[in-house]
Amino acid sequence: MELVNKGLYLPLMEEFYTIQGEGYHKGTAAYFIRVGGCDVGCHWCDVKESWNAATHPPTDIHTIVENAVSHSDTIVITGGEPLMWDMAPLTQALKANDLKTHIETSGAYTLTGVWDWICLSPKKNKLPFGAIYERAHELKVIVYNKHDLIFAEEQAALVHDGCILYLQPEWSVRDKVTPMIVDYVMQHPKWKVSLQTHKYLNIP
Repeated sequence: MELVNKGLYLPLMEEFYTIQGEGYHKGTAAYFIRVGGCDVGCHWCDVKESWNAATHPPTDIHTIVENAVSHSDTIVITGGEPLMWDMAPLTQALKANDLKTHIETSGAYTLTGVWDWICLSPKKNKLPFGAIYERAHELKVIVYNKHDLIFAEEQAALVHDGCILYLQPEWSVRDKVTPMIVDYVMQHPKWKVSLQTHKYLNIP
């Protein structure tokens, strides 16, 4: 457990090569590393099996990097909530192999690691804090109902001017909320629409 706490081993849920389906880099080939462990507790989460870190084997980060190197130069660290763990050792090892490091995070834990791209996807029940608002490259707010648009504006007020703003329909209610998001973005064009295109393409 000490090696996990130091970020030298991580509870690896899965790793796979696919196309990034969301946000700014959608359409880009990327190698995804899904780290187990999350206590944010989104009721609509589509990877709830990631929540319990104990069910995912602690894996040497050098093994993870070896697997990543053979697939893509763009690496996306996701979860779960990857910032529950120290991301510095993994990202340093990835950067040593000239790989681009991307993270998808709720920002609910201290930002660690060396990142080329930070996707901040805040959640109401465990808010982001600290420097991540100043560091995020994109803000992606999941929209489940109209109240999430108010939350989105509250979060947008906290990021820096260069941060790209996305509203993304929650998949299970996409038919209901997508027209609402489209109307909102047309009225507030600082926002962009993000879709889970990988689900439409039926890929991981």
